[in-house]
Amino acid sequence: MATTVTDNLNHVRSTLLPGVQLVAVSKYHPVSQIAEAYAAGQRRFGESHEQELRLKHTELPDDIEWHFIGHLQTNKVKLIVPYISMIETVDSLRLLNEIERQAARVDRTIKVLLELHLAQEETKYGLTPDDCRALLANGEWRQMEHVKICGLMMMASNVDDNEQIEREFQQASDFFDEVKRDFFAHDDYFCERSWGMSADYPLAMRHGSTLVRVGTAIFGER
Repeated sequence: MATTVTDNLNHVRSTLLPGVQLVAVSKYHPVSQIAEAYAAGQRRFGESHEQELRLKHTELPDDIEWHFIGHLQTNKVKLIVPYISMIETVDSLRLLNEIERQAARVDRTIKVLLELHLAQEETKYGLTPDDCRALLANGEWRQMEHVKICGLMMMASNVDDNEQIEREFQQASDFFDEVKRDFFAHDDYFCERSWGMSADYPLAMRHGSTLVRVGTAIFGER
């Protein structure tokens, strides 16, 4: 018998360590499946395309926390800031400035994560550790009143080598500790470590993840 979205969701939840929050990655999946997960108590969903997100936002309950988890173009920021809960993929000062500008326009404060590129794949986006250090050392973000940097996000390499994946997760965790110490030592809100997806989130949780982004294990293959 095929499992349902609710069955899969409950299984994933049962495997989460204390303090780890679930982002159900609903991109490319229909509203009906999101509604089923919502009915089972899930409130945090991840989308990666502005147009798809906007349509789903209009059709689903207002108390959903939408996380933007795809590459975000600056010209799309104004379209999602009225309702987005968190943007997990900030990879430049230019994008951070645009989020600040557009959030100020609608009088909201947007939570963001800085996206790291640690994987051994050129196709992935994100800041290198040195780029991330430079962005934060620049200090311009400290004057932003409508953006709150709440942590880091990364994707591990898409490989079968669990040791490599764990090394990358540990690298992210160590870098989080460095950034926390050097730039956010007194800021409790800088606390999120978003790494781990359907294939590797159990490994990610061993290395400090506080947010796991799980789609296929809940909704099935797209």
